[in-house]
Amino acid sequence: MDNRMFRDAMGKFATGITIVSAEYKDQIHGMTVNAFMSVSLDPKLIAVSIDEKASMYRELQEINGFGVSVLSDNQQDVSMVYAKQKEKDREILFERLNGVPVVQGSLVKLACEIHETAKAGDHMIFIAEVKDVQLNDGEPIVYYGGKYRNLEQT
Repeated sequence: MDNRMFRDAMGKFATGITIVSAEYKDQIHGMTVNAFMSVSLDPKLIAVSIDEKASMYRELQEINGFGVSVLSDNQQDVSMVYAKQKEKDREILFERLNGVPVVQGSLVKLACEIHETAKAGDHMIFIAEVKDVQLNDGEPIVYYGGKYRNLEQT
C-alpha cells in the first residue's frame, strides 16, 4: 500500500473538525485538527495528534495548555484558514476559556492542560486534561472523503 491509498482509506472515517489554539509569545496560534478524540472520563482527558511538520508542533511542546474548538457547520471558512486551504479574509475572533484561546461561536470549547505526550511515527500525540468546557447549540462541520460536509449530506 502506498501513502495515497492509506490516506484515502483513513478519509473514509468521518470526523468532526477542531481548531487547536494556544497563546505563544503573546500571539494566538491555531491549526485545524481532525485527529481528536476523547480518552478518559476520570480524569477527563482528550488527545490530539499533531504532525511534526505542523505549524504549532514546536509551540505545543513548550506550553502547558491549549484550547480545542469543535467547529459548527457555519465555520468551514475558519477550518480552511487554519488548514492553510485559503487566505485569511477576515479576523477570526477568539475568546478565553480558563485562560486559553478558543474560537468564538464554536459548538464546543475546551480548555486543556497538557498531561503527557507520546511520539508516534511522524506525529506527537498530546494527551490533555480538560479543565473547562462550554457547549453551544448547532450542528457540526464534518470531514469525509477529503471534503467538508454537513450532516444532511452524509
